[in-house]
Amino acid sequence: MNLIYISPHFPPNFTNFSIELAKNGVNVLGIADTPYEQLDDLLKASLTDYYRVENLDDYNQVYRACACFIHKHGRIDRVESHNEYWMMHEARLREDFNIIGPGVAQTEKIKRKSEMKKIFKAAGAPVVEGEIVKDQKSLQKFIKKHGYPVFTKPDVGVGGTRTFTIFNEEDVNTFWKYKPDVNYFVEPFIDGILMTFDGIADQNGEIAFTSSLRSTNSASSVIENGEDLSFYIVREIPEDAEAVGRKVLKGFDIRAKFFHLEFLRRKSDNKLFTLEMNCRAPGGYTLDLINFANDISVYREWANIIAFNEFKAKFERKYYAAHIARREGKNYLHTNDDIFRKYKEKIVSYTAVPAIFADVMGNEAFLVRSRVETDIKEMIEFIQAVK
Repeated sequence: MNLIYISPHFPPNFTNFSIELAKNGVNVLGIADTPYEQLDDLLKASLTDYYRVENLDDYNQVYRACACFIHKHGRIDRVESHNEYWMMHEARLREDFNIIGPGVAQTEKIKRKSEMKKIFKAAGAPVVEGEIVKDQKSLQKFIKKHGYPVFTKPDVGVGGTRTFTIFNEEDVNTFWKYKPDVNYFVEPFIDGILMTFDGIADQNGEIAFTSSLRSTNSASSVIENGEDLSFYIVREIPEDAEAVGRKVLKGFDIRAKFFHLEFLRRKSDNKLFTLEMNCRAPGGYTLDLINFANDISVYREWANIIAFNEFKAKFERKYYAAHIARREGKNYLHTNDDIFRKYKEKIVSYTAVPAIFADVMGNEAFLVRSRVETDIKEMIEFIQAVK
């Protein structure tokens, strides 16, 4: 089997996908714009071939890389990146070279929030009303109908970047002043807790594994207010989220891929609203948290789905596992030494966060786990306490 992996080296923890594929006998063919000599040694050992392009954003260069691989290695069976940013490259390669997997039209539905909303409604998922902001008149009409506050976000975008919460007319003016020149989607603002229904679908579109996380704050509030991000994998998946999630997944026809379905649970009445579907692995160190929570490797299990269409690991949700971020320049109450002395048995990893993710995910992250949820909340409070 020949699998093209776009940007196999980034983010660093995603190198594990190529490593596990190679263990299963898959020929991993990497495309990226990083010099081969700078790749991690374990990654280099797992790659059957590597094509360096000058600019990975340039699809024509990626197209030529794929054509070169076909000339050298034969038919390409799959293409993957697990990265929202490269999903359209994946889709175009599939169509141009007749490779299995979602093409451009299906990928547009997965990437555009306005298209997601249609699929959510068709599946009977609970949603709030939303629409594309075409001009100032359409935004004012939406606000008149639904009232303040409203939340605006790029129709195509990742995380909480370039979002705006609009509470009044002054915020409307700020939105139009700083809004990038892309389509924006507007919805009534929901004061809720972010949670997810995550997992892996096999080659037949059947769910092979599920997980769920809960966030203590949103990506948008982290960026807007300079908060410290924290979220954690829960031991029990909420029944309402799983029921909705399974219906929604059929509408997106996800196969041999991760899925990351986001919800908001409104604080005032606990009502669940379906927010976004991402046909990719959850970002940051979430996959590592899932591994720590279940004592498995989802990197390996996805590779098993690709090679054998089988999720082989036996698992039980033994732990809560949390990402607890800290930022440079903040005056924290407790030093890293204090944290390690107090929680050394519960800290499973400590890592610097790549600069490109730091606005949301902080500059450093403590990954911790415990069988008890109150322990997780205590560690979040202790690690992020400021003077």
